[in-house]
Amino acid sequence: MDAESLLLSLELASGSGQGLSPDRRASLLTSLMLVKRDYRYNRVLFWGRILGLVADYYIAQGLSEDQLAPRKTLYSLNCMEWSLLPPATEEMAMQTSVVKGRFMGDPSHEYEHTQLQKVHEGEKVFEEEVVVQIKEETRLVSIIDQIDKAVAVIPRGALFKTPFGPIHVNRTFEGLSLSEAKKLSSYFHFREPVELKNKTLLEKADLDPSLDFLDSLEHDIPKGSWSIQMERGNALVVLRSLLWPGLTFYHAPRTKNCGYIYVGTGEKNIDLPFML
Repeated sequence: MDAESLLLSLELASGSGQGLSPDRRASLLTSLMLVKRDYRYNRVLFWGRILGLVADYYIAQGLSEDQLAPRKTLYSLNCMEWSLLPPATEEMAMQTSVVKGRFMGDPSHEYEHTQLQKVHEGEKVFEEEVVVQIKEETRLVSIIDQIDKAVAVIPRGALFKTPFGPIHVNRTFEGLSLSEAKKLSSYFHFREPVELKNKTLLEKADLDPSLDFLDSLEHDIPKGSWSIQMERGNALVVLRSLLWPGLTFYHAPRTKNCGYIYVGTGEKNIDLPFML
């Protein structure tokens, strides 16, 4: 959700219980504007909150003028002081995939994982147990990246692609119509397209290259991983991810008001295919 319309956005997303106390809201309003100014971001999004056992991580993201350029992610424990996180890598994802359970809420906390490594001594090869230390900050970076790639959502038309390549905010976007807002195909993943590159020319023939340049949610696997509901007498459409419980996307049809927020434990629902 855009930091500039934070209070309205939190109100629209409040149906899922993703509320913040008045003092947290006031702190976020002030500090996120300072983050935007100090880091010279084009836009700042309040990404959400990852719940920890000792403290919660409040997450924000800074976007450049090209909306699909790599985002800068920051975290705070008090909504006032923000720390920049390093970019996510495949090595981080591999390293943290063995960590299960809740976050502690302490960036310096280290998880211990025992793994077997092959050791060569002359011609003999034997396995030895090695204890690996994994920092919680590294796990935080990896989980945020996974959630972004899997369930960050934007409505069709909110962004447009210029003939030269960069992706910009569509200033003429006035929201989806009520009938379009009820369709899962009207919503796209807010990341670089993956499935679109595999489509044939025939499948791309009906697509508008300036608007349909992202992957649609309707082809997500497993099928049924999104819950779409109309609230407030059809004045608000809400999408909830069943794969990453805690991710809520909201859009008020025929208005520019849209965004998403994640409030959860940072744990993926790996049992979802068996629950559908």
